[in-house]
Amino acid sequence: MTRMASATPSAPVAAVSVVGLDAAGAPPHPALAPVLATAGLVVGAARHLAAVPVPAGADTIALGPLAPALRRLAEAVDAGVPAVVLASGDPGLFGIVRRLRAAGLPLRVVPAVSSVAAAFARAGLPWDGAAVVTAHGRDPRPALNACRALPLVAVLTAPGAGAAELGAGLIGWSRRLLVAEHLGTTAERIRAVTPEQAAAETWADPHVLLSLADPVPARSAPADAAPAGSTSIPAGPAWSADAPPDRGTAGMRADNQPAAAPAGGWALPEDRYAHRDSMITKSEVRALVVARLRPRLGRLIWDIGAGSGSVGIECALLGAAVLAVEQDADAGATIRANAAAHAVHVRLISGRAPAALAGLPEPDAVFVGGGGVDVLTAVAARQPERVVLTLAALDRVAPSVGLLRAAGYTVEGSQLSAARLADLPGGSIRLAATNPVVVLTGERQ
Repeated sequence: MTRMASATPSAPVAAVSVVGLDAAGAPPHPALAPVLATAGLVVGAARHLAAVPVPAGADTIALGPLAPALRRLAEAVDAGVPAVVLASGDPGLFGIVRRLRAAGLPLRVVPAVSSVAAAFARAGLPWDGAAVVTAHGRDPRPALNACRALPLVAVLTAPGAGAAELGAGLIGWSRRLLVAEHLGTTAERIRAVTPEQAAAETWADPHVLLSLADPVPARSAPADAAPAGSTSIPAGPAWSADAPPDRGTAGMRADNQPAAAPAGGWALPEDRYAHRDSMITKSEVRALVVARLRPRLGRLIWDIGAGSGSVGIECALLGAAVLAVEQDADAGATIRANAAAHAVHVRLISGRAPAALAGLPEPDAVFVGGGGVDVLTAVAARQPERVVLTLAALDRVAPSVGLLRAAGYTVEGSQLSAARLADLPGGSIRLAATNPVVVLTGERQ
């Protein structure tokens, strides 16, 4: 039965007090002492139970599997026995509050400084525009892709999904990593490292990882342990000060929504991108292509035959991590310029597909804007969730559909034929047709 936060006077309900212990190492919140003094049940990790004066008559549960603790807490609430749950930092930030609420327990939450806030404070960085993600107890790839996509990300790590694993996945991206180990303890250590250095080390658990986009100034953080609160890292924004007006410092959007839909929209006109000889996916086609790719925070998109980079850039504007594969050196320079103009990170892979695809991290979705059957074959062999391609030549449609179906994809397609308004002499208006394009979408069964 779901327990409500309030009850009738004849049946008072004792709320469970969830109290955070400060990740920055400060003394416990003053609210902890009175609730502990009357507690009949205290639940927490062994280190938390050892850190506070648990009353002699109170039952204690050291957290391991959560189910037994939830059962005992429910029994305490039903019996009117005051119960306290001890947690790290802010228990509402990827913490135990979610599980306690899901169990229907009435809660009173007293947060402390979270490990994320403490890590940013130790680094002397603002974090109002940061994305906070977790790799704890779930697939770490979305957290990794968030670090690939956004300029300022905090990751709550877990054994096997920590700084070493995330660092290995960020090799090739321009990132500076800060790893904060044992925050608030005498063993606290904060280190600034490259992805390569992070991948080569063994890190103590628990730790928090901050991922910052390069470039950074020349000054670097100390390599060894520093006293609590004394760690320093390079000063200044991680991104250029010449970012567009809807971006704030460190490449963050001024509206504090780093992974929300871009304020300037998407399916932008072609003149918002540098391109040559009209070699760019037209905005009407790009709108459908981006919709079919389903970019969002935590996903990795490949843009093959990227040309101007417009498709990949718009995926990055919507929060996805993007790898742009392009063999033409001039086009590569254009992609970099366009990505900088839109203040997004797009990692450029210079080379000819399919050979250039070898060794790249596995994508969630792929746009094939250039290349032949061999490129589509190589993409399908990697089995991304979705494959989207545009074809101007009708004789390539049937082979492409057959190839995707043979690889286990369901395929749908549309032919887009747009006609745009164009002025005529004398003030009249006509419709000017653009070249028709077939858009195919393969979705893995």
